[in-house]
Amino acid sequence: MIALVRRPAPSRLWTALTPPLAVLATMVAGGLMFAALGKDPVLAIRTIFWDPLFGEFAFYYRGQLLVKAAPLILIAIGLSLGFRAGIWNIGAEGQYILGAITGGAVGLAFYPLDSWIVFPLMVVAGAFGGFLWAMIPALLKVKFRTNEILVSLLLVYVAEQLLAYMALGPLKNPEGQGFPGSRNLSQYDAAANNELIAGSGMHWGVVAAFIAVIAAYVLLNRHLTGYHIRLTGQAPRAARFAGVNPNLLTIFCLGTSGALAGLAGLFEVAGPAGQISIDFNVGYGFTAIIVAFLGRLHPVGILLAGLLMALTYIGGEAAQSQLGLPAAAIQAFQGMLLFFLLAVDMLTNYRLRFGRAQVA
Repeated sequence: MIALVRRPAPSRLWTALTPPLAVLATMVAGGLMFAALGKDPVLAIRTIFWDPLFGEFAFYYRGQLLVKAAPLILIAIGLSLGFRAGIWNIGAEGQYILGAITGGAVGLAFYPLDSWIVFPLMVVAGAFGGFLWAMIPALLKVKFRTNEILVSLLLVYVAEQLLAYMALGPLKNPEGQGFPGSRNLSQYDAAANNELIAGSGMHWGVVAAFIAVIAAYVLLNRHLTGYHIRLTGQAPRAARFAGVNPNLLTIFCLGTSGALAGLAGLFEVAGPAGQISIDFNVGYGFTAIIVAFLGRLHPVGILLAGLLMALTYIGGEAAQSQLGLPAAAIQAFQGMLLFFLLAVDMLTNYRLRFGRAQVA
């Protein structure tokens, strides 16, 4: 008989081993899935993880690595603050969309003005849009004790409908000959989030992601608010006795995660995506949840996890084009990562005990 026995304290060894073991288990299970689809599992895993970094076209894929990783890291950093405090923002995808809408709308409002002030205003508007959208579940939780998980998640669907309305209505390109979508912001120099170094993939969103990692590390380890976040997540009753205000902490965590998600949306719509369209969102807000937990809710871990998840995006696209793998298989492969992460993470707090069942 196999039984789970709770450990007196979380295992540091299993805490460190969980992410690499989850990645390894994902490769094995993913390889079996690819084999069931009639593909060479070794070739598929190599195409996803090796070729984008060291293959024939690695010079192109390496730049794309930063492009894909930046929004994941930005969103995951914001989510991790709330997750550490037991505040569950599952609606970062909606905040990402609102940041793109508000930031993009500001840029389009100034078109065709050629001024340096346009892009900074878009950045502020993008962060503010994500912040306001996150304030809906935050204030409802503070005032009426609603569940922030349900409210933030359901608001994603509202944001998607709002995105479609904007792409087909107020923000539609008047010179687009009837096609849905806004003007291409990447072709509007004052509003474009172009590469800072040609061919590197480095744009202002990547810079913001690195700044967010550093700021989160300092906040969690050198600031009283970071101590309150960690204390609330580990011992809620002790936090209340220590004078932590749970309402203010809820507003801070949800507001910060919303602002960072909004920034990610703005940098994406002004750069790689280029325009506000009905299919602008690609699930970064949900994938960032995997990134946050894969990185153990630690800023540096999230940085590495974001790069790894970006690699699966890029390698997955390569596997689709070169090996004919369906997009659903790649999405299932990415989902396996969270599944195995949660499964292996159980051993952090529990150990397995083998023996015969005792008869009462």
